[in-house]
Amino acid sequence: MGSLAQVVRQLPATSDPRLLVGMATYDDAGVFRLNERQALVQTVDFFPPLVDDPFIFGQIAAANSLSDIYAMGGAPLTALNIVGFPDKELPLEVLSEILRGGSDKVAEAGAVLLGGHSVRDSEVKYGLAVTGLIDPAKVVTNAGAQPGDQLILTKPIGSGNWTTAAKKELVSDADFQSCIEVMRTLNRAAAEAMVAFGVHAATDITGYGLLGHAFEMATASQVTLQIDAARVPLLDGTLELARQGCTTRAHKSNLDWISQSLKITSVNDTLLIILAEAQTSGGLLISIPANQADTLLQQLRTAVPWSVATIGRVLERQETSLIVG
Repeated sequence: MGSLAQVVRQLPATSDPRLLVGMATYDDAGVFRLNERQALVQTVDFFPPLVDDPFIFGQIAAANSLSDIYAMGGAPLTALNIVGFPDKELPLEVLSEILRGGSDKVAEAGAVLLGGHSVRDSEVKYGLAVTGLIDPAKVVTNAGAQPGDQLILTKPIGSGNWTTAAKKELVSDADFQSCIEVMRTLNRAAAEAMVAFGVHAATDITGYGLLGHAFEMATASQVTLQIDAARVPLLDGTLELARQGCTTRAHKSNLDWISQSLKITSVNDTLLIILAEAQTSGGLLISIPANQADTLLQQLRTAVPWSVATIGRVLERQETSLIVG
């Protein structure tokens, strides 16, 4: 992220009164106002396969792309496929299954798949460009967290460790199934619940890990986030897999990126790695007034089939952006 940020900073600043959310705070999606009651929410995401089954990969990649719209409080409207595919090495039936999986999740989101674009590539890549709608007065950004807020996480983390273990054939298909279900579950129910409460801020947890995306929220909101590591929900078995070395390179780059803004009080090295590990189609990190947190938590536990927990709080700006202990 550090290198990418340097590149983005060199781009000419975009100035338009209709631009409600742009690149300044590295939010999950851009927001462009159409009129007083409607704005477009737009995002794009794609990546190589994390699982062997092409249909499931399509589902996961689509859910991951759609998540950016949900993190802003929007409703997906349309989607376009983005495909890189080695058609000389793999049968087109593989691509058909990937696209079928993506279409399945787009339909589940209530959106319309319009088409897309493909290129010949040396490896498979798939994702979506998604456009959603939102009321400009109800946009949820990563820049609104306020001191006194509680932090809620709507999915357990550990997908980076589990997908690595699956690639190494260290876990059975049956054991891996819980991770797959988490990754291909839409954040729709969680987003609808948080919008109804008028939360202060939100972001989804993906490639920069829980700590990286928490850092972005803290920086954008000019506050400090205090995370209770012991309360962060993990996929069963994640700690053991991390101890066995089932990690990606992302946790190192993520920790390097935030190291100057991170204060660690009492977290063992293994758990810290998991908190910084890249996630795929992770949950929403929500900042909500403390007096509303328990009520939202109860609703989320009814609406969401995974572990949902309060994992920390928002403080006045300290010397560092994150305190983890």
